[in-house]
Amino acid sequence: MRYTPPSSQLYTINRKTLAQQLLPGSVVIIDSNDIMPTNADGTMGFRQCSDLLYLTGIDQEETILVMFPDAREMRMREILFIRETNEHIAIWEGAKFTKEQATAISGIETIYWTHEFATILKSLMIDADHVYMCTNEHTRRANEVQTRNQRLIQWMKNEYPLHQYHRLAPIINRQRSIKHPLEIEMIQQACNITEKGFRRVLGFVKPGVTEYEIEAELLHEFVRNRSRGFAYGPIIASGFSSCVLHYVENNKACNDGEVLLLDVAAEYGNYASDLTRVIPVNGKFTPRQKAVYNAVLRVQRQAIKMLKPGNTLKQINEEVGLLIEKELVDLGLLSMHDIKNQNPAHPAYKKYFMHGTSHFLGLDVHDVGYFSEPIQAGMVFTCEPGIYIREESLGVRIENDILVTENGPVDLMKNIPIEAEEIEELMNR
Repeated sequence: MRYTPPSSQLYTINRKTLAQQLLPGSVVIIDSNDIMPTNADGTMGFRQCSDLLYLTGIDQEETILVMFPDAREMRMREILFIRETNEHIAIWEGAKFTKEQATAISGIETIYWTHEFATILKSLMIDADHVYMCTNEHTRRANEVQTRNQRLIQWMKNEYPLHQYHRLAPIINRQRSIKHPLEIEMIQQACNITEKGFRRVLGFVKPGVTEYEIEAELLHEFVRNRSRGFAYGPIIASGFSSCVLHYVENNKACNDGEVLLLDVAAEYGNYASDLTRVIPVNGKFTPRQKAVYNAVLRVQRQAIKMLKPGNTLKQINEEVGLLIEKELVDLGLLSMHDIKNQNPAHPAYKKYFMHGTSHFLGLDVHDVGYFSEPIQAGMVFTCEPGIYIREESLGVRIENDILVTENGPVDLMKNIPIEAEEIEELMNR
């Protein structure tokens, strides 16, 4: 792997915290993700199961974690199964982790090969009553392909039908939503790499360049700084495309007088960052573009202050909606008549701001967490208000990553240019 992993202490702490929340006599079993096929003999790049990564740090396929905190033998309370290397694999793919390397990364002393899983598990299940298994529970989940964890659940219930099965997600999702300082360091590193990419493109963008050329500049900077690349599909949207929330074609030329919306960010060690900035293609905002940009920036600064313990994202979205509403009136996009006669279930401002203000951030760009529960210190959120004026081909979204603390929000992207004037200055050097 190209990144420097955090200390194994992180994974040891994560497992200990999880173990304290289990019912007596419980086994936890988490499998890795599949390597997904494309066509012929092609495969997609491997992305580890986030829960498994969170508890072990092992970024390798065919890995299984078994936790049995009440096991009779101390050495069997944490077991890691990893893929065994042979000469053929070493020649064609490169050697996989040794048992010693897996212990160094994960902090788990008991390591077996993956093909030994069924045999070892049999001896543990005799003393177990409860089994917690991994399911991908996320409000935006859309799994059409059966995962290794889903196949493992089916196999377990067939082999051990009378044990009590439980969802791991409600426990681990809450746990993952509060970041350890070592995780925050990884997210900060991703943000720092993102900053380098953004500063690079400020000196590159000009009328006539294409969106895909900008994408290439960003990818170059990210990878050269030990990132795997983009934390999510990059949105590089000029002109009218800046009003398309999930525009990913990135195939147009950037024209003089347009704005360019960049929703692009790096990952580092599987931890995501998430940035959005809007810049003028020719290096100078028009008065109208700047007015809309500054309106969104004012809203963002107020919204960041709301990211504090005790608030909920529902409350924040409602308050941000009122701030956006005022800005839209000042910009001449809404009238008081529009507001007075609006449908409360679908406020008038939704025509120009149709998404939420924040989402959880961590191992996944849309990380796990519960939107209805109060915000807690240690959580990391995006803050991304926007105004999209389709009739003017003008979309503005400004997004930073914010750490919630007891002493107020900490902007992990505070060093990334955000003021309209600073962006113009950097583009015209």
